[in-house]
Amino acid sequence: MTTSEFFVPDLCRVRAVFLLLVTSELLVLVLAIVQANQGWIDWNYFGLLSLFVQWTTLTSAALICLLRTRLARMSVPGATAIIVAIVLLDVLAFSLFADSIVHPQAGVAVWQGIAKKMLLALLIVLMVLRYFYLQHQWQQQREAEMQAHLASLQARIQPHFLFNSMNTIASLIAINPDKAEEAVLDLSELFRASLRTGDQLIPLSRELELCQRYLTIEALRLGDRLKLEWQIQAGLEQQAIPPLTLQPLVENAIYHGIQPRPEGGTVRIEAEAKGDFVYLLVQNPKPGQSTHQHDGNRMALANIKSRLQALFGEPAVLKHSHHNDVYTVTLRLPRQNASEQKIPGKGTEIRHE
Repeated sequence: MTTSEFFVPDLCRVRAVFLLLVTSELLVLVLAIVQANQGWIDWNYFGLLSLFVQWTTLTSAALICLLRTRLARMSVPGATAIIVAIVLLDVLAFSLFADSIVHPQAGVAVWQGIAKKMLLALLIVLMVLRYFYLQHQWQQQREAEMQAHLASLQARIQPHFLFNSMNTIASLIAINPDKAEEAVLDLSELFRASLRTGDQLIPLSRELELCQRYLTIEALRLGDRLKLEWQIQAGLEQQAIPPLTLQPLVENAIYHGIQPRPEGGTVRIEAEAKGDFVYLLVQNPKPGQSTHQHDGNRMALANIKSRLQALFGEPAVLKHSHHNDVYTVTLRLPRQNASEQKIPGKGTEIRHE
């Protein structure tokens, strides 16, 4: 089991420690309210217990953080036992230290108090670890479902696109065999990409190449009705993106925004880096109001959004908007390079009209 597969969150991260401190402080507040004999809360008890609990929480989190790599190599029961032992020893040490100051003369009552604290700590840490384990299992299940969604998306080539492409190729064979051959190669590359299910992230350059192949086929069918505008910032070739993320958006732009319009329209594709994020934009004329088109577009956006959330988490954002009869889909991805080498033969900037 690697550290990424370990069921306990990374307590070396500030956010995880902050959430742990907030949760423990809420528990202290509840205990102080229960302990109060007069009024709503015993502030003296609250202050002393807060000091004890926060010091114990911080030192235990620090020790678990230092041992995280070793704990990740252990089985779940083994790691749980070690973490419980760390917390209980921590509680025991701080209890002895605190009682040596508050109650210099140790007695039976003091040891009973320490035993109660350790029992309470045991129950709490077991409940917290159980929550972490269930949360981890849920996250793994969610990632597996996202992989199934990705495989489903990659395995599907829209029937209408396939039939249209085959008809276009058939019509070109007699009048322009060279273009027909290029269309067959482009179509085969699309199939190859749809069947490649092992990659979670690919370079943006590969996804843009796939979009170009798709648009080349559609341009043969739509002719002058389809106009393209590319604005790709240089230096983004290795930006990590899930496969078949941008291509379905371009496909939706054609199917919902260009195909229904007799006069056609323009599809605009942009990629730009701003700070720690990369923004991808796909624009097309406003889609028609057909319920079927609206539902299909919404399902595609929901699928892509779910995949982005599974791979990147909160930093990844997908949104869509209408403005001046232009439909825009915007993707925000964290700035991150794919693990692959740069694809040879691809330019750093693409501009077409």
